[in-house]
Amino acid sequence: MTNTQILAACRRNWEYRGIDEASVREMLDELSAHLEDAEAAGRSGQDVVGRDVRAFAAAWARARAPLPRRMLRTACIGCYYAGWLLLVLCLIRWTTQLDVAPGHIVFWAVLGTVTVLWELRRGSLGFLRRWGISLCVALPAAVLADRLAGDAPVFTVPLWAALLLLLPGLPHAVADVRAGRNRTAGAA
Repeated sequence: MTNTQILAACRRNWEYRGIDEASVREMLDELSAHLEDAEAAGRSGQDVVGRDVRAFAAAWARARAPLPRRMLRTACIGCYYAGWLLLVLCLIRWTTQLDVAPGHIVFWAVLGTVTVLWELRRGSLGFLRRWGISLCVALPAAVLADRLAGDAPVFTVPLWAALLLLLPGLPHAVADVRAGRNRTAGAA
């Protein structure tokens, strides 16, 4: 892997994690200097970052962004996705309220927990792998909850709750879209 590829992979990872542009530039400058020093000493870029560039970038991002800030952002994005899920389910079922059973609660709680913990600890695994791992844990938990607690509704969620859940994550979603546009504009 070339130094340019390492820098590009780290940039993508840090931007995905919501690190501000000025910090990303500063981190890239520092990493670039380390990579140039290593190259001058006859070492490769992988000697500096290791075999797993994503893990290196994730570790540096965790050190750069404090845990409470990362947790707040992750919780806001989680609420945002939950709001969209509820909204879509209401539209598919053509109803203004959804009945929530114990299996539903356990499934989404386990799915969200595994996804968030994996993201906070390991970094991005890729959308399909991360959800695949989460589903492998969440489906058996939901089936077990249905067997133990039954499938009677625990509570009902109105449509307005879906819209309310969208609000905390909206600024983060807008910032992610803008960062994506800036990346594509900068790459062109």
